[in-house]
Amino acid sequence: MLPQEVIRAKRDGRALTDAEIAFFVGGLTDGTITEGQAAAFAMAVLFRGMTRAELVAFTLAMRDSGTVLDWSDADLQGPPLDKHSTGGVGDKVSLMLAPIVAACGGAIPMISGRGLGHSGGTLDKMDAIDGYTTAPNNAHFRRVVREVGCAIIGQTGELAPADRRLYAIRDVTATVESIPLITSSILSKKLAAGLTGLVQDVTYGTGAFMTTVEGARALAESIVAVANGAGCRTTAILTDMNEVLGTTAGNAVEVREAIAYLTGEGGAGAGDGTGRMSSASAREPRQHEVTMALSAELLVTGRLFATVADARAACERALASGAAAERFARMVTALGGPADLLERPDAYLPLPEVTMPVLPARAGFVAAEDARAIGLAIVGMGGGRVRADQAIDHAVGFTRVAAVGAEVGPARPLCLVHARTAAQAEAAAAEFRAAVTIADAPPPPAPVVLERIAG
Repeated sequence: MLPQEVIRAKRDGRALTDAEIAFFVGGLTDGTITEGQAAAFAMAVLFRGMTRAELVAFTLAMRDSGTVLDWSDADLQGPPLDKHSTGGVGDKVSLMLAPIVAACGGAIPMISGRGLGHSGGTLDKMDAIDGYTTAPNNAHFRRVVREVGCAIIGQTGELAPADRRLYAIRDVTATVESIPLITSSILSKKLAAGLTGLVQDVTYGTGAFMTTVEGARALAESIVAVANGAGCRTTAILTDMNEVLGTTAGNAVEVREAIAYLTGEGGAGAGDGTGRMSSASAREPRQHEVTMALSAELLVTGRLFATVADARAACERALASGAAAERFARMVTALGGPADLLERPDAYLPLPEVTMPVLPARAGFVAAEDARAIGLAIVGMGGGRVRADQAIDHAVGFTRVAAVGAEVGPARPLCLVHARTAAQAEAAAAEFRAAVTIADAPPPPAPVVLERIAG
């Protein structure tokens, strides 16, 4: 079998056989497929697509290119489950969902990624915690999942190495947008984690990879069909990313907001590093709705609850009782972080030198946000990366972000910017201001959870 013949078959629109797929993925893994051949294959898939059967076979071959975790002998408290998001700005849902679902009986071996471009990464947020280890060995990872119920770590070199190589090539050959290749990239890593259930958050809007609802729906349907075809019970939820999710965007600031959410300290100052968090629970509504929807869906997908209503009630109880916060604290400690992070977050999370309010160009109501531009403003401060190997500044970001529909003016800024220098803060403030549209009246409210897609 020759690589060029496999490429030719896909170029001409023929469905590949399982043997051809296994051959090509094997060549990606052992290096016998060149970068040029991999790029040509990716472009052929971009234009010709894949049948559902092809895509299931391709995803499984990518999964099997490396280690596949097996939890059958790990004595977990419940089924191994996970959630994945296509990303956005201010999306710290994983930090809350993992301990909530663990407190409700699931086991969450969450293998997360770093941010690239405007979209933040869960792993970068966890790296902001002093001492927290995002790269434990496999035995340590398994022990934490068994004893705590959840662990958030990074992808190891042994998981889906064929995908890691193909993704790097797609990134520089204008083939990232292929839905079959996106589907296989997401699922090869998640399936390699040995899951029995998955919930996929597919975001749409200005801060999402898929800017339209139609594109998000097509991706969600592909992921759900292929994951279920590969033997992992999966559902998807479409969520709005036309504005920052929650009240913070950055790394350390998002960890602070997640802690405030879990502990109920969710007032206006949550996440800003000033220590002025309200003692009254006031979780940001859109973020709470997304977190509850995904957590409940995952518990039902994992067959721990019969209905979403019952699962959601359990999630609310896990928050109200402090059980979810306790799981998060235990996870942090078990992975090398401080034992009193929840009580003293500012002692272990980096703080910026400059904090200043970002005032709107005029008083009025926030009518729209370009969430992608806000994410890029964080990148401009060093809080994100443009290359995969780039170090980032975990301290910078935005807090007290005004939601779409909020009234703003001299007494209520658009947000607070946290930066290293005054010049950096001024530049980021100008970018944030330009990303926001102000009107004389608030727009009609839009649902943050649009629809559910089942297998």
